[in-house]
Amino acid sequence: MRILLTNDDGVRAYGMTIMRRIAEAISDDVWVCAPETEQSAASRGVSLHNPVRLKKLEDRVYCVSGTPTDSVIVAMRDLLADNPPDLVLSGVNRGQNLAEDVTFSGTIAGALQGMQMGVPSIALSLARGFQGADSLPWETAEMHGPKLIKDLIAKGWPENVILSVNFPDTAPDDVKGVKITRQGRRDFQMSDTDKRNHPRGGHYYWLTYGAGKSNPPDGTDLRAIYDGYISVTPLHTDLTHDETLRALEAD
Repeated sequence: MRILLTNDDGVRAYGMTIMRRIAEAISDDVWVCAPETEQSAASRGVSLHNPVRLKKLEDRVYCVSGTPTDSVIVAMRDLLADNPPDLVLSGVNRGQNLAEDVTFSGTIAGALQGMQMGVPSIALSLARGFQGADSLPWETAEMHGPKLIKDLIAKGWPENVILSVNFPDTAPDDVKGVKITRQGRRDFQMSDTDKRNHPRGGHYYWLTYGAGKSNPPDGTDLRAIYDGYISVTPLHTDLTHDETLRALEAD
């Protein structure tokens, strides 16, 4: 099995080291094509107005001067054009991709691009800030990742769907299990601005991001992570709201 890895934290991020270990526990044909610098929250951004440069770092490891989406496109259309991957894995992200986060996540975007180009794809993220740990338990993703991915491959999923996996920020032995979930929704305001005075006049802003807990219902990705489970959420790109569609069509 040929596996292509990407991420949004950058090719040198520690999460990519973990991602490579997970993939190499599944296959001996693993390729990396990821952004040269961090692209968190890049969503499905494509570098249409700037050239994208490709750099070889080592055997089967490359980086691009662009986004996660750029990385997958370049890998699929150039690096692996003659022998495309059987699986795209995006991550392991330093931090969760849950609820509304999935719409601007570069990690999710890497997997979506793989899916769009006809390859089964999984996004993997490691939650932080929920269980009070001082450091991220990367070993949780490394220990549980290979078996989980093998199980998901064996079960299969539709070609127009990606799987978003979130590992809880608990020790490996404290993981309570795996839950198949739906995308949740937070019940508080996530984003704000920190307005500051510029020394040369005027103002500038730092965009801030909330990290407090909400009270999500059972069956959601949020609740699974809060309760110490691995969350697996099937996602797709069809954003049509069917109920409103039917209402607008009604006479």
